[in-house]
Amino acid sequence: MAGPRSRARALTAERIIEVATRICDEEDIEVLTIRRLASDLGVGAMTLYSYFRGKEEILDGIADHVMGNFRLPTAEETSPEAVVRALALAFLGMMREHPSIVRLFATRVSTGPQSMRGAFEAVIGRLREAGFADRDAVRVYGLIVQYSLGFASYQAPRPWGKADHPEAEELRRRRRHFYGALPRADFPNMVELAEDMTTLPSDEQFLFGLDCLIEGVLRQTGD
Repeated sequence: MAGPRSRARALTAERIIEVATRICDEEDIEVLTIRRLASDLGVGAMTLYSYFRGKEEILDGIADHVMGNFRLPTAEETSPEAVVRALALAFLGMMREHPSIVRLFATRVSTGPQSMRGAFEAVIGRLREAGFADRDAVRVYGLIVQYSLGFASYQAPRPWGKADHPEAEELRRRRRHFYGALPRADFPNMVELAEDMTTLPSDEQFLFGLDCLIEGVLRQTGD
């Protein structure tokens, strides 16, 4: 069995970031500390300072790692509409797979080489290939990221909207009951539309908004 010394020798910056990402995604960014990370890696806390100056630099590394591994959709369809739709779904998928990136997006600007290649350069290039003019490609890129980030932030604390959540159906039922049980005199619309209210954080809602966004984009850019 490898002891602490051999584990330390095998340690790399990439391995540290991978474990830090797992902790943040499965638990929370606040849970991540140098001591906790070192414990999960099986090394002393001071060892990590040989690779990173502190937690903030590790968080920068997580953002660079996750965004750098953004999975660009295959170019099977090249129409502007199809490309925007595929990219938005891919960004939402990345944020669901790595919920920590939602918080990191909101608190820092990532200028790491991986993220700039994977989640910026390649995406803008795909939009230009789809026919968007130079400035339009950048503006549409912004819309895609901002819409996906906003929805992911909204959906995160509302698990009844996630189709793959193991308790989604029961949580929706409870939420529907919550809205339906409100005082009708004060909340007549929410009571009457209790069923529809539960769909606000759903994939159906995301796709509805995405359709509206695409329609506006095509109208504004003339595509």
